[in-house]
Amino acid sequence: MVCAPITTQQSVSVEQIANDMYQAKAEDADIVEVRLDCITNFHPPKWEGGLYEGDENMQLEALQLAVELGADFIEVQLKVPLIAYSVGERGLISQLLSQKFGGFFVYESLAGNPIPGLPSLDNIQEAYKLEHVKADTKVFGLISKPISHSKGPILHNPPFRHINYNGIYVPMFVDDLKEFFNTYPCPDFSGFIVGIPYKEEILRFCDEVHPLAQFNRLNGKPVTSPETLKNQSIAEPVEIGQTEHGCNDGGASLGSPLAGRLFVLVGAGGAGIALAFGSKSRGALLVIFDINFDRAKSLACAVFGEAQPFKELVNFQPEKEAILANATPVGMLPNTDRIPVAERLVFDAVYRLRRTRLLKEADAAGAITVGGVEMFLRQAIGQFNLFTSLEAPEEFMREIVLSKF
Repeated sequence: MVCAPITTQQSVSVEQIANDMYQAKAEDADIVEVRLDCITNFHPPKWEGGLYEGDENMQLEALQLAVELGADFIEVQLKVPLIAYSVGERGLISQLLSQKFGGFFVYESLAGNPIPGLPSLDNIQEAYKLEHVKADTKVFGLISKPISHSKGPILHNPPFRHINYNGIYVPMFVDDLKEFFNTYPCPDFSGFIVGIPYKEEILRFCDEVHPLAQFNRLNGKPVTSPETLKNQSIAEPVEIGQTEHGCNDGGASLGSPLAGRLFVLVGAGGAGIALAFGSKSRGALLVIFDINFDRAKSLACAVFGEAQPFKELVNFQPEKEAILANATPVGMLPNTDRIPVAERLVFDAVYRLRRTRLLKEADAAGAITVGGVEMFLRQAIGQFNLFTSLEAPEEFMREIVLSKF
């Protein structure tokens, strides 16, 4: 069951609480929790964390009256530990996985009254459908910090349900990888996507690493089988596949259309590393920019390319037929610095916007453009296949991307 707590930072009237209850019903909450400590001049005793120091019989009488008036449940505070719910980004999984581990219901927040760490009722209904979560449900998720940006739940959970797969995908705010894996080693946690800032550090926890990932730093690919933490990274970077497709003009070619072309890469992190190795393996000539010049030089050395200081990017003039790939947040708010547009093709790995500033400028300049949304979709399809050992419902997932992104 989904529970909407009627709570606020300030004391409210009984009338306001009644209005919030009607709102919760309209948003399809199964149950509401009326917090007596939020009612004006009605506070819990101090041992519960409240301000009230008077006779506790007053509260017991109110609860007894609630029973007589037909309340489905009442909560009695005891001075012993019971089930703990956590709030904030770190506590989100305690809500989403509550029913899997024996919880009775899940707390959610009402629209217009968000509570940190409590997803909204709309989000629960659309992305999670927690009524399907059982004790034997397999858990997959994003290991990252932060996690609020993640679009994984809306892209993975509906396809799980679409093929009747008993799984749930949740974002996991992780402060310490070692502590995380010591805490969650059980078979219930069946696979992870690795995000910022752990794409490189995660390698220390893998018993087996795909050769491509030795330098590729996983690039956000799944780590599965927590018992051994094996990395089953996708060997063919989807970013390069998308770039080749855009550069091919639809014609047949015996070799890669990247061969012999100047490939200007902005960003030497996770996605940038995959782009660098993928393009180099296809014969491209690389020039790499990164805000961390040492990182740019390290990657350039590994792929026999050239590193340039990031401050020179704005004045860089790519040669004709060059390809530009952006693997940084540049172009998205608040990172609105301009990236020079290549004449031939521009690829932007940013997926949170379908048309970034960079892609709009590239369109205006007549370049072929390839966006990060398609890359994100293809990554998700690969992740789904590895997680489930089943074939992902690609068209269903594409419909989600087109409607939600």
